[in-house]
Amino acid sequence: MKVQGSRCECGNSCRKQEGKAMDLAIYGAQGTALGVYEAIHNLYPRRRIRCFLVSERGGNAKYLSGIPVLELEAFSGSLSPKEKGNIEILIATPENMMPAIEANLKEHGLLCYVRLTSSRWAELMNCHHAGEKEFMPLRALPVGFHRADLHVFMAKFHGDKPLSADYDLPEWITPIQVGAVRSQKRVADILDCDGENISAKNGNYSELTALYWIWRNRLGSDPYGSAGNEYYGLSHYRRILELTEDDVLRLVDNGVDVVLPYPMPYEPDIEEHHKRYLKEEDWKAVQRAVQELQPGYAKAFEGILKQKYFYNYNIILARKEVLKEYCGWLFPILERVEELSIPKGAERSDRYIGYIAETLETLYFMYHAAEKPAENRLNIMHSGCKFLI
Repeated sequence: MKVQGSRCECGNSCRKQEGKAMDLAIYGAQGTALGVYEAIHNLYPRRRIRCFLVSERGGNAKYLSGIPVLELEAFSGSLSPKEKGNIEILIATPENMMPAIEANLKEHGLLCYVRLTSSRWAELMNCHHAGEKEFMPLRALPVGFHRADLHVFMAKFHGDKPLSADYDLPEWITPIQVGAVRSQKRVADILDCDGENISAKNGNYSELTALYWIWRNRLGSDPYGSAGNEYYGLSHYRRILELTEDDVLRLVDNGVDVVLPYPMPYEPDIEEHHKRYLKEEDWKAVQRAVQELQPGYAKAFEGILKQKYFYNYNIILARKEVLKEYCGWLFPILERVEELSIPKGAERSDRYIGYIAETLETLYFMYHAAEKPAENRLNIMHSGCKFLI
């Protein structure tokens, strides 16, 4: 991962201090940016990271990992023209925000910047986590001989904005329209309102109505006995797991059970995530539902909440039987949360169940990554997510 090149995305030559690497600033102050900081601090410990940058303070923290979070205008105003030429800025935000950020940087005279695209971010995470060994990259495994049979469904909604380009998607990705029962417009051949479904709950469940459809209509009994080679999964319209053909050959022969996107770090711990997106009444409903239905997991819940890594997006690829077991665990809890919520799930439409499921996914797979004895653990590997703009 190149973080100290002499030429920026904008084509301007960066002025380097003789014999000394340029200082860095990371544009962004959420999980993506914090992950970048951790990786660079680990891989390039001699690089000085001056600060995190944001357009406006808003609800952002004042510090991340002890590094200040500064508003761009105040930061640029504190620098001389020479100093502006000696700092490199890594833009670590969703890619659809990057053009506006670049324009803002130019306006403030900061011309040495690099887009940390989703592919570059994944490359950085591959290197970082391969060394840390806690969230191992799929790419660290040897390439096998047996190709997995992949079935990944891409959730599409009738209100999605069109992509800016035509992407050549892998043949194993199949679009599925979510919330299809609520619209006559069709954006995919497969609909989440066909067969056994919860399509009408899409306003709360979001992409999870597709996962429910997969569970109920594709993960039944396997008359051909090929479940060991079959992997099913869910991606988003704009986010897909980055898997090469070699990665597909790594799954079966290495006994991979699950592939998840690299988790995002949150400070001081992942309880910050649910505080940001969930009302306290909803959070109490989650805790009660897990305690009632899965008391064994409830015992592990507090410890997992007090660590900092969180699986975002509800994106997953798993062996057929593993995904079936996970869905059988997840959806009864979510249904109970709906009953306990104030107001109840049927009386609202604010995607809160989708956010809750991210927390439950983190609980489930971190629980099974550490399960004892070791032979009962799930073999969980990780990959980056490609962001489609």
